[in-house]
Amino acid sequence: MSNQKQAGGGPLGKIKIGNAIYPILIGLAVVGWMLWRDFNPEVFADIRFSWATVGWLCLAVFFMFGRDIGYIIRIRVLSGGQLSWLQSFRVIMLWEFTSAITPSAVGGTSVAIIYVHKEGISLGRSSAIVMLTSFLDEIYFIVMFPLLMLLVGVDRLFDITAHAGIVARGLMTFALVGYFLKLAFVCVLSYGLFVNPRGLKWMLLKIFKLRWLHRWYRAVERVGTDIVLSSHEIKRAGWKFWLKACSSTFLSWSSRYLVANALIMAFFSVSDQFLLFARQLVMWIMMLVMPTPGGSGFAEYIFSTYCRDLIEVPVAMQLGAATLIAVLWRLVTYYPYLVAGAIIFPRWIKQKFGSNKL
Repeated sequence: MSNQKQAGGGPLGKIKIGNAIYPILIGLAVVGWMLWRDFNPEVFADIRFSWATVGWLCLAVFFMFGRDIGYIIRIRVLSGGQLSWLQSFRVIMLWEFTSAITPSAVGGTSVAIIYVHKEGISLGRSSAIVMLTSFLDEIYFIVMFPLLMLLVGVDRLFDITAHAGIVARGLMTFALVGYFLKLAFVCVLSYGLFVNPRGLKWMLLKIFKLRWLHRWYRAVERVGTDIVLSSHEIKRAGWKFWLKACSSTFLSWSSRYLVANALIMAFFSVSDQFLLFARQLVMWIMMLVMPTPGGSGFAEYIFSTYCRDLIEVPVAMQLGAATLIAVLWRLVTYYPYLVAGAIIFPRWIKQKFGSNKL
């Protein structure tokens, strides 16, 4: 029996290296169409490479490292130090790879428990770690979105008064739908984690006993068990644990958004750095409702449409400049995880599931 078949009895069986080709094809198709539609030779004619360009590009890469370092620190904290730095790095790379080849609404969470468990953490504790990770991520969005709306203003955040007002209102609808889905998830999860975990599990099982929902009953039963286990973990955590976990979450997500700021500064100028940061958070909330793997295609399009007015070039050149940055942005923030996962995943499967290791 092959290693892949040994691992194929569960969610890992659905993760294949070949799946990485789909987001690549989708992304290339959208990028090709955008370049054909928006190509403006004046954009490239005005670009000048200098040491400042190199510096900003290095800073963009530095922010990407900040994103990964934040994740690695957090999962090591959540494991109570049981995961080594190397193991933490491996889990995060595998998790990001899975997220990159699955729809944004699914992400890599469904198999992350296996990744953590196979690094030597008990199954119950692995469930708790993944559940807490998701909870911390959602808390970041729940807190930052209204805060940024207050600081930046709704009109500026969604560009409602600009020439693309109709499009902007559509973006606002996407963002609000995504935000309230996240808010509902956090409210339900908070009740289960901090108030009544067994009660929430009982309620979920009652709901999913209904005939049209029964096909998901087993999956929901596992989720309920994860919530109960996670609740026990939380009760043992002190304020230092939460400070480290929240700080590393803030580092990771904030570094992720600053990548685009640095990329634009490498070639152009940004009219409002903070507004660009805020709009990227809104973009990630929108991506929650996108069915494509890793938001591929949608991310490139929405970035060039939503952020172009912040690039300080003549209006006629804004779309072309934004398209160029969108391509570079995805090259830096998305495709490296496809490559890293394609290298690490087969070796990890062989190591963890070889010789009948189950």
